[in-house]
Formats: sequence, C-alpha cells, structure tokens
Amino acid sequence: MSYIDGFVIAVPNANREQFIVHASTFDGIFLEVGATRVMECWGDDVPDGKLTDFRRAVQAKQDESVVFSWVEWPDKATRDAGMEKIMNDPRMPAVGDMPFDGKRMIFGGFESVVSVPG
Repeated sequence: MSYIDGFVIAVPNANREQFIVHASTFDGIFLEVGATRVMECWGDDVPDGKLTDFRRAVQAKQDESVVFSWVEWPDKATRDAGMEKIMNDPRMPAVGDMPFDGKRMIFGGFESVVSVPG
C-alpha cells in the first residue's frame, strides 16, 4: 500500500493566489522525486470544535484559512529517499519565503492500512 505525508497549515486569505502559485510550482518537485499524487485543499467547511479542531491545531487567525494537503508515495522507502532529495533541492523555498507561517504547520507520515478505490 501507499505511504502518505499529511500537512495542515493556516494561510492568510490575502495570500490564496500566492499559495496556489507556490504549491503548483513546488508540488511538481514531489512528483519528480517519486510521489504519485499531491493534493492541496483550501478549507471550505472547517467547523470549530468543542475540544479541538483544525483551526486550533494550526492557530489559524480570523483572516486565515486552513489548508489540508497530502503527498502520496508508492511506499515509505520512496518517500524517505524523495524527502531527502527535496530537503537538499535548491529550488525549495526558505521558511521565510513561503506564503504561510511554516512554524504553525503540522505534518506527519502515515502508513496506509485501508484503501478503498473511488
């Protein structure tokens, strides 16, 4: 089964188009190094929870939207090799050059345990 890297970030609404350009440019690098799919999803229906929620997880401000993203890899070995290449790729932006606050990003790698075709 595939391996998934998941990301949740808060992006200022004023930076939506800048984020789309950023993602369109840099997500191609994931594909170059072995990812099979990259999804960037702008929050549309992200409710406030009673104990926790996506907005609180990334400390989203009133003028920010939550973006949920994932990168699909064929397996963890491909992901590990690909992420090493990405971290050393000179095309990747510095943290301060991103259209969002990277310090509030949450992320993790996930082993697929159930997959249902769509």
